[in-house]
Amino acid sequence: MKTDGGLSEKIITLALKEGAEQAEVFQKASRMLSAEVKSGEVAAVESASSLGFGIRVIRDGRPGFYYSTQKEEAESAVRAALETDLYAEPDEYAGFPEPSKPESTEIHDPRAASVTEDDAIKKALAIERATFAADKRITRTRKAMAMFSSSETLVVNSKGVSYGYPSTYLNAHIMSVAEEGGESQMGYAFGAGRFLEDVDLEAVGAEAARRAASMLGARKISAVKTPVVLDSYIATEFLSVFSAMLSSENVQKGKSLLAGRLNQKVISESIDIIDDGLLPHGPGTRPIDDEGVPAARKVLVRGGVLDGFMYNSRTAKKECAKSTGNAVRGRFSAVPSVGPLNIYISPAGKGMTQKEMFASMDSGLYIIEAMGMHTANPISGEFSIGVSGLWVEGGEPSFPVKEAVISGNILEFFGRVGAVGDDLRFFGNTGSPSLLVGPTDVSA
Repeated sequence: MKTDGGLSEKIITLALKEGAEQAEVFQKASRMLSAEVKSGEVAAVESASSLGFGIRVIRDGRPGFYYSTQKEEAESAVRAALETDLYAEPDEYAGFPEPSKPESTEIHDPRAASVTEDDAIKKALAIERATFAADKRITRTRKAMAMFSSSETLVVNSKGVSYGYPSTYLNAHIMSVAEEGGESQMGYAFGAGRFLEDVDLEAVGAEAARRAASMLGARKISAVKTPVVLDSYIATEFLSVFSAMLSSENVQKGKSLLAGRLNQKVISESIDIIDDGLLPHGPGTRPIDDEGVPAARKVLVRGGVLDGFMYNSRTAKKECAKSTGNAVRGRFSAVPSVGPLNIYISPAGKGMTQKEMFASMDSGLYIIEAMGMHTANPISGEFSIGVSGLWVEGGEPSFPVKEAVISGNILEFFGRVGAVGDDLRFFGNTGSPSLLVGPTDVSA
């Protein structure tokens, strides 16, 4: 399915004729194909296509919104959008951006867009085969899946913005189960990218096997205060919570610990936090945000110092600032909020290898799994999560650890980061390398 520029122009014209001062149409056409296998057999194949559009209008300073999946409903959808503004309060900050030329991005892989069901099944089978081949203790798998999506996005508004682009995205993931001596452990691995060559299917399978097998024989430890190393996946989960504090929307609503702290040191000087909407092949890379503002690279935290926030058009206007190109929508049926495109942690200086991190500790815990991260409070920063991983002694992993707990405050936790790794990985549009965190209370 494809977006329709003529449809957008028709809607804009009709909305203005019906009394709107400004109008915008956001269109999204998408196709998704996924294959799941189990024990060498096809468990499920799913395919879906969709096309929809969201209409935003402003009349008498009041915003209105409506969406539809039916082109033939364009006229009634415009009138419905105008009706919704009758129930809205005037918003002096509502408005749509002026046109501006975006940079080109490479985020569309024709080969990924033309993957067939047979191709998807073969790739899912390759992931599972690699898992079994990596370790003889792997006895079964769950959710061995390969997923491929392609889409077209089009943003048109009455101020002259008119820009569309195609994109592709694929991911592979698997959960493996290792068994030995009557014990079983699970290991998860994930890989994603814009292009087929971005995802090494065999590596995903082998990683899941390695993670599961490494936890066999896990035991509890006594409560201890010790340095910890966060695996890149766990560090990314922490960053996901922290990134909510960098939203201007949350700052303006009083829901961010970073409010009023611009140009102040807020976390460890070892850390840069960057949001780069132009990152080559990045999962969230795009030429424009979901309002039509050009995507850009911006350093939000520089050497631990808060350098700026993420803005969309509305939150920028509220502070007499400029949009940073961070308007995002979950889908066409939603209005834009503020969110990251490709947000990640980078070393403020020289990155450290994970082996160097281990060597820098007399002993410590390497955390490879966390449970309950969704319960972390992005407003207060408080967290308490279950963790498991490997106890490190003499610079080498010594034995697996289970059922430990770490808790604290996100800002204080990031403030103790002593080193940032050189192994950046993305999980979705959030990425991080491994992080070495200073003495942390680990309870049993």
